[in-house]
Amino acid sequence: MAGHSHWANIAHKKGRADKKKGKLFGKLSKAIIVAAQNGGGDPDANLALRYAIDKARKNSMPRDNIERAIKRATGEAGGVHYEDLLYEGYGPAGVAVMCEILTDNRNRTAPEIKKILELHNGNLGTTGCVAWMFERKGMFLIPLAATSEDALMELALEAGAEDVKTTEEGYEVQCAPDLFEAVEQALQQARIEPATAEILRIPANTVDLEGDDARRMLKLLEALEDHDDVQSVTANFNISDEIMEAVASE
Repeated sequence: MAGHSHWANIAHKKGRADKKKGKLFGKLSKAIIVAAQNGGGDPDANLALRYAIDKARKNSMPRDNIERAIKRATGEAGGVHYEDLLYEGYGPAGVAVMCEILTDNRNRTAPEIKKILELHNGNLGTTGCVAWMFERKGMFLIPLAATSEDALMELALEAGAEDVKTTEEGYEVQCAPDLFEAVEQALQQARIEPATAEILRIPANTVDLEGDDARRMLKLLEALEDHDDVQSVTANFNISDEIMEAVASE
């Protein structure tokens, strides 16, 4: 997912993240509501809720918004119910695409996602058509200035991490989902603040894209991420930095 990660960084630099702050807060609120509905409104007793709140805080979501979302989930501020769905399909050149969805109306969301895929040379697939290509992993991105590679390697592996890689964006620490909390706590105790900390789907293989296919894929990615019900998009593509920068400047 190097291409997807890089695209997210470029989108942030261009100000897209700031322009869509309201939309982002809406998605974060949905994640908090679903977590609280499934496991209760106490983050100390509900790990999924704690993760959702932590992600909201890291994205500067106001405390009042967070508390309001929890109250909505527990019925204190008007009940609402969202379904947690996973849509699978294909993008340009057969790229595997997975969308994590939170929706209050699947009959509305499904055709909208289908249309977005078709408009960008893709198509919606059946359940399980591409999920087998991905493995869930905990992923932390640590700024290069936060620590040294050797110190991070020792700390992360001792906490149960599987791998530590150095990239232009920072150190990538990867772990099994059930060890995510242990690695996160080890980083906190060492006063190392990750730029991002999420459980992601990592592809086993990737498709290299060039030319029009690369442009269509990035436009598809942006359109899917812009949909209100889409929480995250995962795809198994690689695109060169040159093409990425060219498309981002369009």
